[in-house]
Amino acid sequence: MTELVPLERLPDWVPGRILLAGDGLGWRHVGLRTYQYEGQETIVPGMRDYMLVSYCRGATPMGRRFDGRWRRAELGPGAASLLTRAQRAHWHWREQIEVTHLYLAPALVNAVASEVLDCHVSEVRLEDVLRAEDPVITATVAAVADEARARALGGPLYVEALARGLIVHLLRRYAAIERAEHDPPAGLSPARRRAIVDYVEANLGEALTLEAMAAELGLGPCAFARAFRRGFGVPPHAYVIARRVERARRMLVETTRPIKAIAAACGFADQAHLTRLFARELGTTPGALRRSVR
Repeated sequence: MTELVPLERLPDWVPGRILLAGDGLGWRHVGLRTYQYEGQETIVPGMRDYMLVSYCRGATPMGRRFDGRWRRAELGPGAASLLTRAQRAHWHWREQIEVTHLYLAPALVNAVASEVLDCHVSEVRLEDVLRAEDPVITATVAAVADEARARALGGPLYVEALARGLIVHLLRRYAAIERAEHDPPAGLSPARRRAIVDYVEANLGEALTLEAMAAELGLGPCAFARAFRRGFGVPPHAYVIARRVERARRMLVETTRPIKAIAAACGFADQAHLTRLFARELGTTPGALRRSVR
């Protein structure tokens, strides 16, 4: 099998000036690069990760060919391109452009797909879309780019949350999914239920990835996600959010700690992240709740 190219080696085939990178920020399964490119014609080998391209500055006629077919479109700010992983493609454009690439590792994409569909997903294939007018994609790419610039508290957790939401959107609109055949797994035993509840409560201030929770029970991520949903009625990610919100609610009522400190203690990326999920789950804001009990 031809070796797949990691994002760090893309400039070997597509020379350009790197304006921004998410390297070294502790992100798991998510990468970001912003490039300034001059017009060029190049053949890009299959990439290791799924790649989304958001066009930031400049406009150009763009051509892309794979499977023997050319697709052409005028691309500029507000547009996005999608190409599935492991797909060799021929690109051609004439004008200078600035683009941001968002890379999603197959481990994360498959894990989210397995959790959403409650089955083991062996492969997700994105549609080939040269020009998409999709504000969810462009806004998410922009938010991840902002995080790469800000390097703020809780960055890895915040970026993973953004990536997970984007993957669900991609699964709904742009994906073909291959499900592995298997017998439906049983739910968690009482002992395992107690063990994972205790583990989540003890680690709410940490990242609490699907892989880490699965490893705690000696299961693979997909098997764990299926068993957890059967045992608790919700996916692991949703359960963790609910427990974080509940802990934050108790701390707001029972302590005088600053809201920013409570957000960090409960595993939220920052105060804004806490406020958004708190309002979604409870219909009020942390500040409003605290004022109501004083």
